[in-house]
Amino acid sequence: MEEQETLPLDQAKHDLVIHSLGLHWANDPVGQLIQCRRALTADGLLLAVALGGQTLHELRACLAEAEVAETGGLSPRVAPMAEVRDLGALLQRAGLALPVADTVPLRVQYKSIWHLMRDLRAMGEANALNARNKAATRPGVLKRAADIYAASFPSDDGGVIATFELIVLTGWAPDKSQQKPLRPGSAQARLADALNTDETSLPD
Repeated sequence: MEEQETLPLDQAKHDLVIHSLGLHWANDPVGQLIQCRRALTADGLLLAVALGGQTLHELRACLAEAEVAETGGLSPRVAPMAEVRDLGALLQRAGLALPVADTVPLRVQYKSIWHLMRDLRAMGEANALNARNKAATRPGVLKRAADIYAASFPSDDGGVIATFELIVLTGWAPDKSQQKPLRPGSAQARLADALNTDETSLPD
């Protein structure tokens, strides 16, 4: 919906904009990053944190294996999430300067797959895909997925492990005071000398 995709930010009014754990829900993530950039004053900072592509890879794999075994088919159950290189490229597309993208993997222990799924629902991170199967999931699928999960991704205390990949993005509203890359060929020192190695020319 339009009101959900439009951020309540005044243009060029903020020194800092924090977009925390909502970007992976946006229908137009680059549009939201552009809105953040427009809201910043010159040399203002955007700090965004989003869930990345490795998030819940264990749950995704176990549900897929169980559903194929029980029903012979497969339906989307975990929303696709962007990889760090893709989100880093979005910072540049949004017109932000000095873009940096980094990942922080978190491995969380749960007593079982049931505790994990209950936590996801409480976090508001349940399956909201339009293409999801609207019918109730067969109990056999969930039971098999729980068994696969416990066998494939056990924790040391007898529970299971779930991965949450946090992707941290930083970018600055452009300003003439920011450092600029040097002109190609203007270096005053050789990389080979700094590394104390021989420089080998590649064939044309």
